[in-house]
Amino acid sequence: MPKFSIGYRTVKTAIGTPIAIFIAQLLGLENYVSAGIITVLCIQVTKKKSFQSAWSRFFACSIAIVFSIIFFEGLFYHPISIALLLLLFIPTTVMLKVKDGIVTSTVIILHLYSSGNITVQLIINELLLIIIGISVALVLNMYMPSLEHKLKQYRKEIEQQFSVIFAEIINFLLNGDSSWDGKEIAVTAELLEEAKTLALRNVENQVLRHEDLYYQYFKMREKQFEIIERVLPTVASISTNVEQAKIVADFIEDLRNHIHPGNTARQYLRKLHQLSNQFREMPLPETREEFEARASLLHFLNEMERYLIIKSQFKGFSNDKSALSKK
Repeated sequence: MPKFSIGYRTVKTAIGTPIAIFIAQLLGLENYVSAGIITVLCIQVTKKKSFQSAWSRFFACSIAIVFSIIFFEGLFYHPISIALLLLLFIPTTVMLKVKDGIVTSTVIILHLYSSGNITVQLIINELLLIIIGISVALVLNMYMPSLEHKLKQYRKEIEQQFSVIFAEIINFLLNGDSSWDGKEIAVTAELLEEAKTLALRNVENQVLRHEDLYYQYFKMREKQFEIIERVLPTVASISTNVEQAKIVADFIEDLRNHIHPGNTARQYLRKLHQLSNQFREMPLPETREEFEARASLLHFLNEMERYLIIKSQFKGFSNDKSALSKK
């Protein structure tokens, strides 16, 4: 049986529409039902989009009233006038970047057309319908459910996928096991895309803020993931077991156990540099296979350095207690 759920936007629409109609009816406005229609159109998924929608619709409706006076009173009340008006009005709204108000404005245009006589009282009536519909939607859109829990869940899932990928790299370095199907790569890419989309919604719900720590975090993980994808063929090219593979595997194991939203990357960069120095002091390879394996491992470490530098540039979730406990 399919899961049935009601979203918060649906609830807002169900609450806001009758309230707008009730207020318009209470004020004795003509075409009071249209206030409810305007509210439905102005309910948005984020606060930022709500303000943008409200402005677009109010501005577009104001232009529509002016155009209606010019075409209906200046020419004649005939369907041809509506056609001519829309031919000019729609490109105008697109040019002024308020095309979201086209549908709402069309409702107002048809009200004015059906009246047969545009008066000051009728214009005030239409403006009040617009103001009521937009205002009710804006008030309801001031409440947006917190996305914090979902964002944290995405963060944990992405970190878990990174951990699994690193575990497979370690398994290959130690045992030469190449049976991994790589499904975590596709899963991680999808999670990152979904997480960024949700984080952007969170940004748009912060009216006075333009940056979001979660969005920065997911962008940082996306850059790291690109490095992981790029380095996998290098790891897979190692065809012989060398002493350095065990050393690198131990380093990755330590790193894998400390994947968290805090920032301890500089600590691991120091360990990585010590590891590189240790490699230089080891005896030179004796065979071509050993040389190629060590060259691949060195390339892998260079990529991991870039991986850690990216993380070091992220300030971290300093107030995240679960992250701090892992440092």
